[in-house]
Amino acid sequence: MDGVPEKKPEVKVEEEKAQVCFRGEKLSYAAYEYYLFHKPAGCVSATEDKIHKTVMDYLTDTRRTDLFPVGRLDIDTEGLLFITNDGALAHELLSPAKHVPKTYYARVEGHVTKEDVNLFENGVDIGEEKPTKPAKLVLLSEGDISEIRLTITEGKFHQVKRMFEAVGKRVVYLKRLSMGTLVLPEDLKPGEYRALTEQELRDLKNISRSGDTA
Repeated sequence: MDGVPEKKPEVKVEEEKAQVCFRGEKLSYAAYEYYLFHKPAGCVSATEDKIHKTVMDYLTDTRRTDLFPVGRLDIDTEGLLFITNDGALAHELLSPAKHVPKTYYARVEGHVTKEDVNLFENGVDIGEEKPTKPAKLVLLSEGDISEIRLTITEGKFHQVKRMFEAVGKRVVYLKRLSMGTLVLPEDLKPGEYRALTEQELRDLKNISRSGDTA
């Protein structure tokens, strides 16, 4: 340690200051790690699964082994997932009281109309005790297969798909573009990941410290 061989296994280490080497290789320490992952279709948002490949199977060179995805995407849904081992930050981002916005791109079977846009703005009955919270639906193209962008502030089970089913339409492709201040980079391909920048992490933590963000 710090250039001096250490013989006592019980020695205390200041992980932020000490330089520790083993067999000539410098060891690094990180209490927390933060990654932005582009989830591909076909893998599950879990740390382990006996049948399917998980999102954690793609993270091959992390230092921590206790990482987990913050929230979930359906197995056939692509897009942004935030992965960390910071349980406190994850809890804040997923808290219903925070109303952290999540934006999706989708292709929808059926003609999405301005009436749908207005309905989504007022909340949709998806068969639960209360309608969904107001959501911002943007119509990108209209046709037999419509293209839309949707921003919601909740995370109900299959919420985006159920909202469109409630208006007689079916989501055939779904991709999450952003979560809070995190935005999926255009050059990050499905299955790829990278560490958050210091600015991205600061912005994300500012959301977690704030009150209602809706």
